[in-house]
Amino acid sequence: MPLLSTVGNQTTSLRSICLILVSMFCFAVVDALGKSVALQYPANEVTFFRMLFGLVPAIAVCLRGRPLTDRLRSMDVRGQLVRSLTLLGASACFFAALPYAPLSEAVAIVYSETLLVIVLAPMLLQERLMRRDALAALVGFVGVLFVVRPDGSHSSWLGPVLLIVSAIFGALSIIQIKRIRPTDDSGTTVLFFTFVGTVVMGASLPFAWRTPSIEALGLMAWLGAFATAGQLLMTMAFRQADAAALAPYNYTSIVWAVLFGYVFWGETVSAVSLAGIAMIVGSSIAVALRGRQAEGPSV
Repeated sequence: MPLLSTVGNQTTSLRSICLILVSMFCFAVVDALGKSVALQYPANEVTFFRMLFGLVPAIAVCLRGRPLTDRLRSMDVRGQLVRSLTLLGASACFFAALPYAPLSEAVAIVYSETLLVIVLAPMLLQERLMRRDALAALVGFVGVLFVVRPDGSHSSWLGPVLLIVSAIFGALSIIQIKRIRPTDDSGTTVLFFTFVGTVVMGASLPFAWRTPSIEALGLMAWLGAFATAGQLLMTMAFRQADAAALAPYNYTSIVWAVLFGYVFWGETVSAVSLAGIAMIVGSSIAVALRGRQAEGPSV
């Protein structure tokens, strides 16, 4: 019946929105916990424990469905390795930048990775660059300048530079996902990334290490738990609704970042930074919605 069908679609849509909202809250908690420990411990150490504590949940997720041996046998090792290293670079640079930038501004700058994909995709994927997408990307990049503020208001340029590098690595990891063989499911991708991240960051510990306290270990364990929960909730949301339709809700994590930054570190956001954040978010949402319209209605 049409009425029941409509109600069912509305329920699914509401469920997806709730899932993505909770997912973004989890990621905001990850960012806040990351900043808390990054103020005391090296970024490679924070990244290592984030990966280590996320390894067991990643294995549990990967064990569901197809046997693990079948997954590994058909895995695109080279593609997964490139994707893992680029995403690992994004995570490490983000944690390294957190002591040098307000949390809300850090999250906003990293979100510009969506706009960088627009610029890099024509070169790396031979995709066509649409004029409207290019204009949206330009607006977003101006917004990044507003947040970074090249007038010297930042006490250190290290934070903004690391965040921009993080966004570049993040964009490359998004592009690499499109290159991975479709036989590699999300469980395999998460497990491989977590394993590679644990090994690579573990190898870096002799170069930068500070023995963590029990409290710090607890915070980093929660960091890994919230990161895994956020990934699972986001995957569930995207399975039930179009990614472009959920795009506007992805940026609620910036709202949480503003709140957490103010409550825990007394950080405030200037009017110029707010304008820049609005430009980044607005242009990213415009690109997502335009991409949805270009695909046309689903049959």
